[in-house]
Amino acid sequence: MQPIDAPLAGEVACVDLETTGGNALRDRVMEVGIVLLSGDRVVEEYSTLVNPGVRIPFAIQQFTGITDDMVADAPPFAAVCDDILRRLEGRLFVAHNARFDYGFLRGEFRRMGRRFRAPVLCTVRLSRALTPGERGHNLDAVMARYGIHCAARHRALGDAQVLAELLRIARGRWPPAELDPIVKHLMQAPRLPPQLDAGLVDELPEGPGVYLFHGEGDALLYVGKAKNIQSRVLAHFAANQRSRRATELSRLVRRIEWIATAGEFGALITEARLIKERRPLLNRRLRESPTLWAIRLVDDAERLRVGISELDPDTDGNESYGMFRSRGDAGRALTGMVRDHALCARQLGLEEGDGSCFAFQLGHCRGACIGKEPALVHSVRVRLAFARLKRRDWPFSGPVGMRERDWSGAEEVHVFDRWCYLGSFHGGAEPEDLQRSPGHFDQDIYRILLRAFERPTRGLQMIELGRS
Repeated sequence: MQPIDAPLAGEVACVDLETTGGNALRDRVMEVGIVLLSGDRVVEEYSTLVNPGVRIPFAIQQFTGITDDMVADAPPFAAVCDDILRRLEGRLFVAHNARFDYGFLRGEFRRMGRRFRAPVLCTVRLSRALTPGERGHNLDAVMARYGIHCAARHRALGDAQVLAELLRIARGRWPPAELDPIVKHLMQAPRLPPQLDAGLVDELPEGPGVYLFHGEGDALLYVGKAKNIQSRVLAHFAANQRSRRATELSRLVRRIEWIATAGEFGALITEARLIKERRPLLNRRLRESPTLWAIRLVDDAERLRVGISELDPDTDGNESYGMFRSRGDAGRALTGMVRDHALCARQLGLEEGDGSCFAFQLGHCRGACIGKEPALVHSVRVRLAFARLKRRDWPFSGPVGMRERDWSGAEEVHVFDRWCYLGSFHGGAEPEDLQRSPGHFDQDIYRILLRAFERPTRGLQMIELGRS
């Protein structure tokens, strides 16, 4: 066992896994590498390929060099689990992005009905704590910083050997009085509400996705999205959280589940869909309104009038502006537009009577009501003012896919047509394999897509799929 006061001076297992993807619930382990340390001394190195029982995606084969042929005759995890467990029990579990490797191993053991827990140290977090002024903390950056050589990068044993060398360097560069408190602090497990299994912390992925909080009777309480599911979930229960919602969630939650995605775009889309489909009790934002409302412009005797009516996104044409959750929201937006652009409420049919409108008397109208401003000029200003509220036309001839890749090369493709979500498929599948859902316009998905089109982000690629 590792000493409590000096964890790195005791028994340590440096672990690295290669997997078929980044989702511990869906993907599988295909290689395990372990370097056992006793203080600074390497006492054993262990490596084995594992037959994952599924096809290895092409992107993963390119990333790791591990092919389907290489694992075809390898043992399944069930055949090597005892060897792995014997090497890990009673040791500090060290890995780069440790929750990933630790979560995958716990998942593999859980599939066999076995429980595995260990104290964990993440060398990404250790690197950040030791060198906070440095920008890069991935394994390549750490190797370059300390001059560590790896003969087999992106292979399990090679990367585990890098971790062992990193620990040796850390113990040499930082005195125990400085290093040990940092390590002990990083090993501390975050606290969860007492009614939840403390081991859940080890299973939460440190990547993007959606998390769901369930209460008594498995009632869905809350759905949220995160760039890092683990840190976001734990933030709900942090001691410095004093909001009413955080307090209520801590008291009511009985179960947490999550859906890992390849990136933030997939998390945004999944959150928007799930909140509308399952209507969690404590979500307010993104809850679907039964009716959308729009501002309409109507040509009437050579002048423009405005009105507010229900919106049908599938049939409404060029003269509807905005998508509002209530008639009141649309009315407030209209009032603001008239005020901010010095439009004439009487000319627009919003104010009755003859002569000058009330705003003209206050100097807030340019006089379209009394002919001081020509009606045509006023109409042009009205159209320009409302142009920013116009819903965009679908810019493609048919459906498109938004392809998103995670750090390991695993990918998801989300399919849309005329701003409607049709479904998703994972890398390796083909578009024709997609079980498409009926297209339904959703203003939140519309806004997410529009933002993605206007401000492309790294790791997200649009691909045209042809006519539907």
